[in-house]
Amino acid sequence: MQIRSSKKSQNEVFLQDPIGVDKEGNEIALIDLLGNDSESVVEEVELKMQVKKLYNKMREVLKKREKTVLELRYGLANGGSKTQREIAKMLGISRSYVSRIEKKAIKKLNKELKPDKCIR
Repeated sequence: MQIRSSKKSQNEVFLQDPIGVDKEGNEIALIDLLGNDSESVVEEVELKMQVKKLYNKMREVLKKREKTVLELRYGLANGGSKTQREIAKMLGISRSYVSRIEKKAIKKLNKELKPDKCIR
């Protein structure tokens, strides 16, 4: 049994195991080459959580047209942002109306996403 378990663990590599030395003679471990910056990972996770919260609030608070305008204007749906004129042409409305819809939707989201919002 001991032989079987040692064969399985023969090919395992640990991040802290030395894999060589640098020019100055210091040992280099695999973790040094991978460069795990934990702060950037935390920031990325936090950003994804904020984006998810934004989408949830958009779904809850905004009307369909407001949501569509924001998605097109800021490239939330497909990654390509559009001008107010392009959106107006697509929706068959005036550019100024697109502007008003956009401002109203942003104001609604801002109100809902304020950190000091109290529930009464």
